[in-house]
Amino acid sequence: MSKKSVRQREIVSLPSDQPTLRVSELAGALSVPTETIRRDLDELTGRGLISRTYGGAILRKVAEPSVAQRHTLLIEERTRIAKTACRTCEGGRVFMMGSGATTLHVARRMAASLQNVTVITHSFAIATALASNPTITVLVTPGFYHAGEGATYGAQTLRFLEQYNAEWVILGASGLAPEGASDALIEMADVYSAMIERANRRMIVADGSKFNQMFTARYASWSQVDLLVTDQAPKSALLKAMQAADVELKIAERD
Repeated sequence: MSKKSVRQREIVSLPSDQPTLRVSELAGALSVPTETIRRDLDELTGRGLISRTYGGAILRKVAEPSVAQRHTLLIEERTRIAKTACRTCEGGRVFMMGSGATTLHVARRMAASLQNVTVITHSFAIATALASNPTITVLVTPGFYHAGEGATYGAQTLRFLEQYNAEWVILGASGLAPEGASDALIEMADVYSAMIERANRRMIVADGSKFNQMFTARYASWSQVDLLVTDQAPKSALLKAMQAADVELKIAERD
């Protein structure tokens, strides 16, 4: 194996808690000139393994835990995000909601605080949570069932969504990067993209662990997003990209 191949393998094998790659830091760690690192990053970008940013790159992730596993994580942060998200969209009457652990927290909050609204979703868990409130009308999309995500997807799902419009779409994300919001599952990303096209206002709910991560399928650029509700402020290139697209940022307050 050539030195270049070994070096590039080391770059993409960095720990998952260090997704942001800086040219200067990589050059120092691997004992090569910065120009060599820049060429490596350009090649890895072309192969779809990373996404280039100013001064470095972001590792692309290919998987995340199942939705059942994610439901047990970051409960306090997601509860605060859900509370802020529900306050933000009070007054809305028709919603679309994507699958996910954070959006399920939002659905539970909606069931406890909203009345006489309609929610269109492809997530069975979200539909079940909302159905506990008899004043909420729930429409569940048809389609193929994804067991790991507990949600439908495919051509039937997309055709069903084309028949409806919503005041709000509320979506989670596997990763948030300067390029936009992404998901580990291509099938789910297709559904999220369709929902965005049918909504007047587009909200993403995600905790800070999703910052500066890019997964397989980008479902929205920041120009397609109106609002991010999160538990902490993003920094550096991510924040600049959001500001350039005029995305509103709401930080969930601690109780």
